[in-house]
Amino acid sequence: MRIGAHLREDTDPLVTATELGIDVFQMFVTDPQSWKKPQPNPHAAAIRESDVDVVVHSSYQINVASLNNRLRMPSRKAVEQQADAAAELGAFGLVVHGGHLRDGEESAEGFANWRKLFDRQVDKGGFGVPILIENTAGGDHAMARTLESIDRLWEAVGDFEQAGFCLDTCHAWAGGEDLVGLVERVKEITGRIDLVHLNNSRDEFDSGRDRHANLASGHIDPEVLVAVAAAADAPVILETPAEGIPADLEYLRSAL
Repeated sequence: MRIGAHLREDTDPLVTATELGIDVFQMFVTDPQSWKKPQPNPHAAAIRESDVDVVVHSSYQINVASLNNRLRMPSRKAVEQQADAAAELGAFGLVVHGGHLRDGEESAEGFANWRKLFDRQVDKGGFGVPILIENTAGGDHAMARTLESIDRLWEAVGDFEQAGFCLDTCHAWAGGEDLVGLVERVKEITGRIDLVHLNNSRDEFDSGRDRHANLASGHIDPEVLVAVAAAADAPVILETPAEGIPADLEYLRSAL
C-alpha cells in the first residue's frame, strides 16, 4: 500500500517526501484559491522520474456542476489546464471536488454538467490525467455528499474511462455516511476507489463541517480509519494538520 501526505507549501516536495519516507504525495500546481494558470514546475523532471508517486489536488474554487456560466466555464478550463500540469509531473490523477448548486436549482442539471465536462474533452483527446472526483462534506445541494448523490453522479460519468473516485473519510463522516462498510458501498456504485484521503474530523458525525484532525485526535475511531485504508486497496494521502503528520504516518504504518 502506498502511503503519503499532502505537501502544502513545499517548493521542492521531493525533499520533504524523502524526509517523511512516504511512497506518494499530493500537491497543488497553482494557487488553490485563484484561477491562475499553472506555470512550469522547475522540479517537474525530478518528480516525474522519482520512485515516489504524485497526485495533484485541483484548486478549491472549481465547480464544474454550477449552472452559472461565469463559474462553470472557467472551472472547465481550470480542470483541463491543471490536468495537463499534472501530466507534466507524471501524476496518476487530478482530484476535483464534486461541487454544488444553489438553492432552487435542479440537481439533474448539475449532474449533466459533470457529464459535459468529460464529453467535451473527448474531442480533444481526453484529459492529461484521470479526474478523481472527491466526495464533499457539506451543503444541501452538493453533488457528492451522500451515497445517493454519488450514485446519480456516477450514472452521469461512470462510463468515461477517465472518471475516477477519491474517498475522503472526514468528508464522508461530516456528510453523514457511516464509515463502517463504506468502502464496499462506494465500490458498489463506482466500481472503484482510486485514492483515499485519510483524515479524522474535528467535528461530530453529520456536522457538515470540513475540518480535518490528526488520526488519533478526532471524533472518528482511528481503528475505523485504518479499516477504511485497508479495505480500499488504493493509495492513501493524509491531509491532516502538518505538525502531526509524522505521528500519523507512524500510527498508520504500524496499524496496517
